[in-house]
Amino acid sequence: MIDSNHRRLSIVRQCELVVISRSSFYYEGKGETALNLELMRLIDEQFLETPYYGSRQMKRHLVRQGYCVGRKRIRRLMRKMGLTPIYQKPRTSEPHPEHRIYPYLLRDVPIDRPDHVWCSDITYIPMRRGFLYLVAIMDWASRKVLAWRLSNSLDTSFCVEALEEALRRFGPPQIFNTDQGSQFTSKDFTDVLKDAGVKISMDGKGRWMDNIFIERLWRTLKYECIYLHAFETGSETRRGIERWVGKYNHQRPHSSLSDRTPDEAYRGVDPFYRAGLRPVSRKGQTAA
Repeated sequence: MIDSNHRRLSIVRQCELVVISRSSFYYEGKGETALNLELMRLIDEQFLETPYYGSRQMKRHLVRQGYCVGRKRIRRLMRKMGLTPIYQKPRTSEPHPEHRIYPYLLRDVPIDRPDHVWCSDITYIPMRRGFLYLVAIMDWASRKVLAWRLSNSLDTSFCVEALEEALRRFGPPQIFNTDQGSQFTSKDFTDVLKDAGVKISMDGKGRWMDNIFIERLWRTLKYECIYLHAFETGSETRRGIERWVGKYNHQRPHSSLSDRTPDEAYRGVDPFYRAGLRPVSRKGQTAA
């Protein structure tokens, strides 16, 4: 709300108008310590292997790695990273009245064509001197990443921006599936889907397997890009992810897609037919 380059109003006057102190405007958060950033990187790496680890078990893991940490710190860091272990918890509170939880629509539904089902999720992205959050929109049948956004906070706006870009570029799918995260249950996010005529599907609590394809995407992205390069800044991270997503969509064949890339599967292209070739079997004979 404060414009440092305003032609008529000084910063002091703008602060008076919005009823905040000038010191509040100039305040910059200290961020996490170097130790906490290192712990968050280790937590993220271990959580990919054991998504059922809560703060207690994660604390034991880190202690065995030589870190003297308490459970309260681990719980706070996991909450900041948006990590929730996949075990059932007692239902102690009702959801916010404006955050409706939608039923899961994909049970026993064959998904074999592009734009039938899209899915989305958010993951924590560690950097050498900080961290970001990444949201991606994926086509379920082809595994193609349709849009993505980075943010330094877990607000809803960057998720809405990614969704609007995907809808603008590719048109609406029939069904959109997410978990029950507050960003996806928010009115801002669900209203975009409703306005586009999309059916909304949400996983059950703790059922990360319902969104397994995008969970696999996170694992591959982090091992092949994020952990490998240890980016310094947000812009460097953004460029690195952009390069990786481009290669993933256009150059990475998937065995589950008959050795096609996600982009070829999404567009219905048969690369072997286009090149005048047929796949060769393990015995050296062309497949029928």
